[in-house]
Order: sequence, then C-alpha cells, then structure tokens
Amino acid sequence: MDMHNKVFMKKILIFLLFSNSFSSVLFAQEDDMTKMLDEETLLEKPKKEFITAAFKGTRLINFHTLETLGKRTLDFRISHRFGDFNSGANNAFGLDGPACIRLGLEYSFEGRFMFGIGRTSYEKKLDGFMKFRLLRQTTNNSMPLSVTLVSSMFYTTVKAQPKYGYDVNRLSYAHQIIIGRKFSERFSFQMAPIMVHYNIVDSVEDMNDMFGIQFASRLKYTKRSAITLEYAVRTSKYTNVKYYDSAAIGIEIETGGHVFQMQLTNSFGLVEDQFIPHTSSNWLNGGIKLGFNISRVFRV
Repeated sequence: MDMHNKVFMKKILIFLLFSNSFSSVLFAQEDDMTKMLDEETLLEKPKKEFITAAFKGTRLINFHTLETLGKRTLDFRISHRFGDFNSGANNAFGLDGPACIRLGLEYSFEGRFMFGIGRTSYEKKLDGFMKFRLLRQTTNNSMPLSVTLVSSMFYTTVKAQPKYGYDVNRLSYAHQIIIGRKFSERFSFQMAPIMVHYNIVDSVEDMNDMFGIQFASRLKYTKRSAITLEYAVRTSKYTNVKYYDSAAIGIEIETGGHVFQMQLTNSFGLVEDQFIPHTSSNWLNGGIKLGFNISRVFRV
C-alpha cells in the first residue's frame, strides 16, 4: 500500500471515530431531553374540568339558578300559578283562579352569556334579562364555587293610572349575584343577594329600593327526579303594607327534552319585582298556591 493510500485510510478511520463519538453524544442528549419532557408531562397541571348540572334548568321554581343554557340553545318556558288553597271548595281550592301565567324565551349562543324575554299576565308585565356565568366550579376544587350575575328589567302595561305619568315610571329593575355549589351528585345549594328598584312607588313613604337574599336547593332522589326548595328573606322594608317572604317547595321531573316542575308556593307573581317585595299570602293561614313550570329546550 503506497503512502497516499495509507494517508487516505487514516483519514477515513479518524472520520468514523469522530462520527461515532458525535452520534453517542447526540443520542445521550436526546435521551436526556426525552426524560425531561416525560417529567414535565407528569408535572403538568391537569386540564380544568367543570362541574355540570348543579341545577337542571336556568330557573328552579321562581328563582334564577346559577346555570346558563348550553351553546346555541333556546328554551321555551311556561309558568303557571293558581289561586290560594284557602279560597275554599267553591273555588276548587284555587284551581278556578285567579291564575297567573308567564311565557318566556331564553337563548344562549356561546354557553356562558344568555338573555331572555317574557310576558306575565299579572300586571300585564313584560320582562327581559341578561345572565352571565362569571365563575364555574371545577371538579378538582381549584374553583370551589360558581358565581353568576343576573340583571333584569320589567315594564308594566296595565291601563294608564295617575302614578304612570311617564313611561319611565312603569319600569323596575332587579340585580342579583348568585353564588352556589354542587356538593355531590345529589345535592346543590345556592344563595343570591338581590336588589329590586322601582322608578315610582305607591306612596311618598315607600322606598324605591329594597334588598333581600334568596336561598335555593335541589336534592335528587332518582336519576331524573328531584325535590326543590326556595326561600327569599326580605332584608329591608320599603313599604308599610304587610307582605311576606316568598317560599316554595316542589318536585322536578326530567323527561327527554322537557323539564316539568310542580310546586306549592305562597307567591302569585312570577318575576322578581313581584314575588320578592309583593308576596301577600301567608303559608300559615293557607295562602298556598299550586303551580307548575314546563321547560322545552331546542338546539338552534
């Protein structure tokens, strides 16, 4: 082998040795990187999962719940209240009336913000509201509570009376913060400080604003049925007329796309500016009304 070939062979050997060493370093670094990525994956925070169905619908009996509708969901609601039980047998214990009915439409496009409109026969009242889910309870309790904001406006269309000199006098409002938690698969509870404002009141001695706290709970006893409870404490007095706290107990049954709710309540009105300040019947003397709600949900 001549000198030229010997030099060439040495160069090839040096190149092979260098390549082998370089490859070993690369593979070692790759193994270290893979190990680091695996460790980071193990340390990575789990993906947030939200609690669902704390309440079956956006309303329980009379009160709003912390729930909002799902994405692109339309809810058609019918609410009905009969007369008082203590109206006697001749009035079929309230079934003959007087009755109050509300028809409502509620919609959400993206699942967190929703709005709705309604018409109530009592006081011939139109209402509209907006509802926003500010916080959602998570399965790992990184967020232990759900918080939902609700703002409502009401307009009475009863025939002209002296106090309704201007249309603005027919307006009233309600604002509330709903704070709640689903404690288990069977039990959920919420509370909601609420303010009701009237642009005009009946007497100069009456206050335009009143405040209260709403409490509501739901207890499932079968897969598709639950017992529901509501109570509203009136924390401020805005008039000298005697009124009572709104209270209700009911059962809730889910049947496919329908939710059927039947209840007993002392409230005749079906919107916040009616049942929070102006519940005139008392449970203790038989001022109890049979009522029902029907909710039908559509995807649009």
